[in-house]
Amino acid sequence: MTDGMTGAELQSGNGHRNENFPVASILIRKPYRAPIMAFYRFARAADDMADHATAPAAEKLRLLEEFRTGLTGQGAEEAMALREVLTARNLTSQHAADLLEAFRRDCTIQRYRDWDALMDYCRYSAMPVGRFVLDVHGEARSTWPANDALCAALQVVNHLQDCRKDFLALNRIYMPLDSLAEASVRVEALAADKASPALLRVISGLARRTMGLLEISRPFASQIADARLALEVSVIQKLAEDLCCKLMRHDPLSQRVHHTKLELVPLLLRATARFMGRGREKRALGLAGRTR
Repeated sequence: MTDGMTGAELQSGNGHRNENFPVASILIRKPYRAPIMAFYRFARAADDMADHATAPAAEKLRLLEEFRTGLTGQGAEEAMALREVLTARNLTSQHAADLLEAFRRDCTIQRYRDWDALMDYCRYSAMPVGRFVLDVHGEARSTWPANDALCAALQVVNHLQDCRKDFLALNRIYMPLDSLAEASVRVEALAADKASPALLRVISGLARRTMGLLEISRPFASQIADARLALEVSVIQKLAEDLCCKLMRHDPLSQRVHHTKLELVPLLLRATARFMGRGREKRALGLAGRTR
C-alpha cells in the first residue's frame, strides 16, 4: 500500500440493498429519501474504508480525516455531497461526525471489555443514523432514547451475525470480553467452523440482553409523528426481534442467521398489523379522552 491511496480503492461495492435492514425504503416519503441516501453513501464509503482488511490503520485514518474535513470544507466527495444536503435543509453535521468517530475506533480498537464499552461504541456507530433520520423528518428529540435503544440493538445483532467473519477478516471482536471470560471461552473459538456449547450460550445470552434494548424501543413507532416513518420503524423493530430469537437458537458460525425473502413477507405483515393495531388503540384512547 502506498501513501497515495484513495477512498475509492477501499470500497466494497455494497449498496443499500445489501443491508440487513431497510434504508430509505418505499415507506419513506419521497422528499426525505435523497438526504437519507446522501447520509447512507457517506456512511457506507467511510465504513468500507475502516473495514478494509489489508489497508494500514494509519492510511485508513488519513482517509477518514478527509471525510471529516469534507463536512466543513474541501475533502472526500461523499462528505461534501452530504454537506450540501445538510446546508440546504439546515441540518447538523454532528451525526455524521459521530459516525466518523466510530470508524476511527474501528481502525484502532479491536476488543470491547464489557457491555458498557460496547454500548459506548454503539453511541457513535449506530445511534447517529437513527437520529439523523428523525432530524430529516423534523421529529422531536424526545424520540431519541427509544431510537438509541433500537439502533444499538440492530448493531449488536449485526455483530453477532458476523462474529466469525469479523474475527477472521479483521481480528475484531465486538462480543464483550467479560462475557467470553465468564463462560471460559477463548477468543480463538470464534474461528471454528461450529460454535462450542459454551460459545453458543454466550451468543444466546447477548441476544437476550439485546432483547432488553428492544423492549425499550418497543414504544418508538408510536412516538413518531410521521406515519410512514413510524411504520418503517415498526417493521425494523419486528425484524430485529425475530433475528434476536434466531440468534438464541442458531449458530452464526455455521449457519446464516439472516432473513430469507420467504421469511420476510409474514414478518412484514405482522409488523404492519401490529402498527395498525396500535394506531387504532391510540385513536380510541384519544376519542375516550375527548368524550370525558
